[in-house]
Amino acid sequence: MFFEYRYLLWLLIVPLLLVALYVWRELSGRQPHLRVSKAEPWRAGGGTALGVVRHLPFVFRTAAMCLMIIAIARPRSSSDMERIDSEGIDIVLAMDVSTSMLARDFKPDRISASKDIAIEFIAERPSDRMGIVVFAGESYTQCPLTTDRATLINLMKEVQTDLIEDGTAIGNGLATAVARMMDSDAKSRVVMLLTDGVNNSGEVAPAMAAEIAKTYGVRVYTIGVGANGTAPYPVMTPWGIDVQNVRVEIDEALLKDIADKTGGRYFRATDNTKLAEIYAEINKMEKSRTTIDSFPVYKELFGGFALAALVLLLLELFVRLVLRRLP
Repeated sequence: MFFEYRYLLWLLIVPLLLVALYVWRELSGRQPHLRVSKAEPWRAGGGTALGVVRHLPFVFRTAAMCLMIIAIARPRSSSDMERIDSEGIDIVLAMDVSTSMLARDFKPDRISASKDIAIEFIAERPSDRMGIVVFAGESYTQCPLTTDRATLINLMKEVQTDLIEDGTAIGNGLATAVARMMDSDAKSRVVMLLTDGVNNSGEVAPAMAAEIAKTYGVRVYTIGVGANGTAPYPVMTPWGIDVQNVRVEIDEALLKDIADKTGGRYFRATDNTKLAEIYAEINKMEKSRTTIDSFPVYKELFGGFALAALVLLLLELFVRLVLRRLP
């Protein structure tokens, strides 16, 4: 606590002088007396309560004066507060959902592992707007840019293969992701494009999509998903599902070119752990800007002192009225 007008506290000398004057008058003034035949009854009963009560009005009035002086000196308290302004990043997760994502070189398979790790990434970025684009032979928006983490995570869980025509339209997927950001006013816009194959369909060439991303200032991080060499893949046969090893083909040159053109980076994930490390690295690279302003918050305390002074003045009045009625 501190006083805004602390020099007014010098006025507390006034009630101190009044107390000194009151004591001096009580000690040096003429005392009332009464002649009686004998003093035994008074000696036996001791001092009367009235002798003490008659001083209370002065005590209450002096204390009220002290409290009013403290109140007009404006007592205040302060505490430091922080205002945090976060400037998020717009991020679109562009995910390949072609049937090759069912390969089991990841546990339990590529698409399930990609979804689980992407959900962890979403949960760790509360200040960003994020969206989801999926692509195979075509592309579509699974979720537009939003800050609703619950909806975003639920829609990510619903991503699966066989919903659209099979194939790998990397250009379409990237172009759709960039289109989601055309009206964005965020200072930083990012696409995380994840695929396990080679562009073999779609109307938009990957190189053209990369140029569009560059034009709109969208940074693209590309992730190639798949083990080196071959990967176990479930194949439907007349006798049921048979797991066969198929060759892993990822157009790494294309993915590197897209990342280089747009100012991003290319990553290769060969298992769940590596994919999680890639998301963690991108999470560190793309940090939201946070501004912290510290400022004091003041609380006025004079009200409590003023209220206490009022209560003491009312008590003084009450005691005076009671004293008048005493015999």
